[in-house]
Parts: sequence; structure tokens; C-alpha cells
Amino acid sequence: MATENKFIVYVALAANLGIAVAKFIAASLTGSAAMLSEGVHSLVDSVNEVLLLYGLRRSRKPPDRHHPLGYGRELYFWSFIVALLVLALGAGFSLYEGVNHILAPDPLRDPTANYIVLGIAAVFEGSSWYLSLKSVQRRKGRMGYFEAFRGSKDPTTFTVLFEDSAALLGLAIAGLGVYLSHALHEPRLDGWASIGIAVVLALASVLLARESKALLIGEAATPHLLEKVCAITSKVKGVRRVNGMLTLQLGPDQVMVAVSTEFEDNLTTVAIEDCVRRMEAATRDAKLPIVALFVKPQTPEQWKARVQRQDAGTDDTSGNDWNTL
Repeated sequence: MATENKFIVYVALAANLGIAVAKFIAASLTGSAAMLSEGVHSLVDSVNEVLLLYGLRRSRKPPDRHHPLGYGRELYFWSFIVALLVLALGAGFSLYEGVNHILAPDPLRDPTANYIVLGIAAVFEGSSWYLSLKSVQRRKGRMGYFEAFRGSKDPTTFTVLFEDSAALLGLAIAGLGVYLSHALHEPRLDGWASIGIAVVLALASVLLARESKALLIGEAATPHLLEKVCAITSKVKGVRRVNGMLTLQLGPDQVMVAVSTEFEDNLTTVAIEDCVRRMEAATRDAKLPIVALFVKPQTPEQWKARVQRQDAGTDDTSGNDWNTL
């Protein structure tokens, strides 16, 4: 999965770098505000891809004394930065350039270069978009696209897909703005096209920032993983029942799990420790993405009381409960 993610990001990076150069050249030749905005858009996307690659590399670092649970959240941090850059640089510059062009319109020169660059850009952006879409389709299963986006724990592919979707929509708006500006001899329409691109980028940024923030703060693992852990640990000899568990997604393939477990009454402390070791071994053998497994001996009544407090919003994390793990 990590290799596929890197390939998709590298493809998007190569496409955006080449397209950015072409757009800037076309903007300088024709004086199009929309084309200049699109050039900045592609440049920002290129920087974003570099940051995602850096986040991917950092997130794979093994745990150490200072970060005992690993560096998985680095990817979520850089994904959030990417969303901010799309808003601050991409949307911000497009809005500024559009307003400036409306207030001080400059007649559009021969738009031929714009059309050529927009066509080439559409081919490259479309290829990158198609690769991202196929990757998302392989992972989403029966879920809808938006549902899969909200439930995804890996922001890289969806970030590239959102960026490419915004880029294709931006190309369409830029093309329309250039055509209408030239055909109607109204240069202000080119500025309005630039503002339209700013709106598209702002919407994409808000969606990406919202999901990245949720992952950065800490989301629970997928219900499918919880079911697997519960099924595996409950079969270990000495475990009477698994009451429930708390999970925290630390990275796309890194999860911390805390299991509330009721053991057989006749087990000694040494026997319980051996049981915990077997629970850990069972999850490792199943090759689950668990970087840390904590087990808390607890009666079902204690677990239910904690769940009720949590549901009521009165769970005090400063108390002597799961913070002892």
C-alpha cells in the first residue's frame, strides 16, 4: 500500500511541475489572470506532493525512546499543512489575482497558447486523477466515495484525488474564462474565472483540512479491525470474555489498542501475565497493524459503567481508569 501511495504521489508531482511551467509561460504570453492562477495552483500542488512524500517517509520511522508509539501521525500533520497551503496560497492568490484583474482589466492577447497548455494540462491531470481514482476504488469496497473519504485513515491517495479533481475543474473554469473573455472582448470575465478557481480550491481545502484535523486529533480504528481483535483475543485460553476496547489510529497502518478483558477467576498474577503475552502473540501472528496492545483486567460491570459515562459525556480522564494503562 505504501509503495502504491508513493507512486501515485510521484506521478502527481511530475505532472504538476511540468504543467506549472507551461501555465506560467502561457500566462506571460497572453496576460491571462486565470492562467496565472492555474500556474500558481499547479505550483502549490507540486509543493503539496513534496510534503506528502516527506510525511510518508517520516511516518515509517520505527518507534524510539522519545516517540514510543512511532511517527505515524507525521503524515496526518503534513496532510493538514497541505490543506492550509491549498487555501492560503492557491485560493488566496487566485482570489487576489481575480479581483485585481477585475479592477484593472488588461485585454487578453492571442489565447492560442492558453488553449494548447490547457489541453496538455488536462491530459496530464486526467492521467494522475485516473490513477488516484482507481486506487480509491480498490480500497473503498461497497462504500460511497464520500463515505470512503470520511472513513479513510490514509490521507495521501484522497488528497491527490481531491487536488486533481480541483485541478480539472479549475482547468475547465480557466478555459471558459479565456474563451468568453476573448470572444466577448470583456477582460473582466478572465478575472471572474480566477475567482471561480479560488472558490474551488477553498472548498477542496476545507474538506481536506476537516478530515486531516480529525485524524490528527485522534480517531478510532475501523470497526472491522475492532471485530478482528475481539475475535482473536477472546479465543486465548484464560480469557473469559473481552468486554470491549479503545483504539487510536496513529497512522494509516499503525493502531494502538487497549482491551478491557475479564480473566478466569482462578488465574494467578503470573498466569494473567502469560495470558496477556499470548494475546499479544495472537495479534502479531494475525499481522494486524497494531503497534501497541494494552490489556486491562476488568469486570463487565466496570466496562459498562465507563461506556455509560463516556456516552453521557461525564467520563473523567483524570480518574483512575484507562489512563493507568
